[in-house]
Amino acid sequence: MAVHCHLNIAPYLNPRRTRATSPLSCAHYRPLFRSRNLRFSPKLQLKAEILCQDSGRRRGGSALKCEAMTEKRSMSEDRMLVIVPQHPLIKHWISVLRNEQTPCPIFRNAMAELGRLLMYEASRDWLPTITGEIHTPMAIASVEFIDPREPVAIVPILRAGLALAEHASSILPATKTYHLGISRDEETLEPTIYLNKLPDKFPEGSRVFLVDPMLATGGTVVAALELLKKLGVGNKQIKLISAVASPPALQKLSEKFPGLQVYAGIIDSEVNDKGFIIPGLGDAGDRSFGT
Repeated sequence: MAVHCHLNIAPYLNPRRTRATSPLSCAHYRPLFRSRNLRFSPKLQLKAEILCQDSGRRRGGSALKCEAMTEKRSMSEDRMLVIVPQHPLIKHWISVLRNEQTPCPIFRNAMAELGRLLMYEASRDWLPTITGEIHTPMAIASVEFIDPREPVAIVPILRAGLALAEHASSILPATKTYHLGISRDEETLEPTIYLNKLPDKFPEGSRVFLVDPMLATGGTVVAALELLKKLGVGNKQIKLISAVASPPALQKLSEKFPGLQVYAGIIDSEVNDKGFIIPGLGDAGDRSFGT
């Protein structure tokens, strides 16, 4: 059971915290419910929905009012869905990644562990299964397996995406990995594709995890999604896995890719003029690989 919140995102830009905790903990912000759009500013509107998983926590004596829903609830065609799982392990690994003192090997391991948790959450009610019967040591039992004939496509955006996607095969029984290299010009912040190992065409109904740790300006991930779309993958067939997301990137995604689902470890408040998320965690690629 998840909790469905219609939130005004403006309070995320100026949070009122009651104690040291994750900046996106829903209970520590002033929500505006039943709003059709999430507002970043008076001029920016995001057609999206945010799912959180904390419904029983209280702030200032009043309970957070959210509409309970299951993951199978149908999503409006014109909305992007942003999911920030409120799990203590996710908060832990985000904290390790944020620390500037975290050495490279530990940083990369933390990124991999965070990716494992986010992909676990994202694969819920999404993987194809087959049923049958097997013999246990005691009796016959009905069982359900992940269908190996329909592997999930893992598309990490190099190079930082490699670290976040490192443990994909440890939780998903059937996967295929396709590497996509996209660099960003440090001056213009425009993306350039330098490596494309995607297939000529994805099979109909393919499920794709697009893995990009940092959703800052959104240019890189938009380029990747547009490429996947040309190869026959619809928005609802893609789940975007990210460590840290920001309002500018989510704004672009919500306008261009309705129906997309974004799983993020946390949402930070701003992006500076160099295209880095603030407070963020620095350059995820440099910190993962030490170069």
